[in-house]
Amino acid sequence: MLNRLKSLKERYDFLTEELAKPDIMDDKDNWRSLMKEHSNLEEIVEVYDIYKEKTTSLADCRAMLYDHLDSDMKEMVQEEIDELELAIPKLEEELRILLLPKDPNDDKDVMLEIRAGTGGEEASLFGADLLRMYLRYAERHSYKVEYITENMTELGGVKEVVLNLSKKGAYSRLKFESGVHRVQRVPETESQGRVHTSAATVAVLPDVDDVQIEIREQDLRIDTYRSGGAGGQNVNKVSSAIRITHIPSGIVVACQNERSQLQNKEQAMRLLKSRLYERSLNAQHEEMASMKKSMVGSGDRSERIRTYNFPQGRVTDHRIGMTLYKLDQFMDGDMDEMIDALIVAERTAQLSGEVQ
Repeated sequence: MLNRLKSLKERYDFLTEELAKPDIMDDKDNWRSLMKEHSNLEEIVEVYDIYKEKTTSLADCRAMLYDHLDSDMKEMVQEEIDELELAIPKLEEELRILLLPKDPNDDKDVMLEIRAGTGGEEASLFGADLLRMYLRYAERHSYKVEYITENMTELGGVKEVVLNLSKKGAYSRLKFESGVHRVQRVPETESQGRVHTSAATVAVLPDVDDVQIEIREQDLRIDTYRSGGAGGQNVNKVSSAIRITHIPSGIVVACQNERSQLQNKEQAMRLLKSRLYERSLNAQHEEMASMKKSMVGSGDRSERIRTYNFPQGRVTDHRIGMTLYKLDQFMDGDMDEMIDALIVAERTAQLSGEVQ
């Protein structure tokens, strides 16, 4: 590990020198490539520098104990040794995690889809609760939110909503949300106070607008229609909404939130690219996923990942067996404790060889 860290440090120093050269901007593509590599190495090099500093300090302090020190000075040196002996293993663990292979999509923006599942109108209303939860989470983390498509029920429930959430690292935080979310509660329409179970499906796709995915015009069927909201609200007199069917895969995407047909088509194509990219990745990993799952699950949309139990005020993530008794805060976007635990579980699985 130390040899690898030394090599990365040397590479980082080389890149720093290259980027400081006056003619570096002559080749913009090369400059962007070097900047990206330099940025990717920055965190691990910073931690490595701290690690080296503390290991050097530890060696110096241990050597000082052999000097002729008075008892007070020896006590101070020993206290520093104790602190360093606690800090260094934590830095070593952090460095091991930073050396793990990084998901190439982690820094990307997110396409987040919410769809009502089993449970009728109650499932749609739960979908609306999930939508608010993710919007509050986005607000807490200063994500830029953009609606791609929105299909609501008369009562304000969600049939289908697709959002784009923009900020570096959004996918690394939200990718664990893919799957079936189950709710247990008494619906407002339930007169006898019985607890019902319903579900909504969440899919989190990396926004791959910068990835080259070949989509042939002859493989697309593009339909236009008038956009409108629940109860006839916001009905467009012009057919500006777009529905695109990718014939080879059968994938259908739609967008009606922009004012012009061209803008809706651009957004729909963007969503189509993300779904085709996800489909390609799933095909690549299907064989491996059938033999082995990571601790945090396969991410398959059909997998039940979480239960929201309102009578007991708890939320449980079934992949890591974690239960939090703060459902109200969680539904208000306070999700970081759960997401951090999922990230730790994934990294622990990688370190133990569960994920290759």
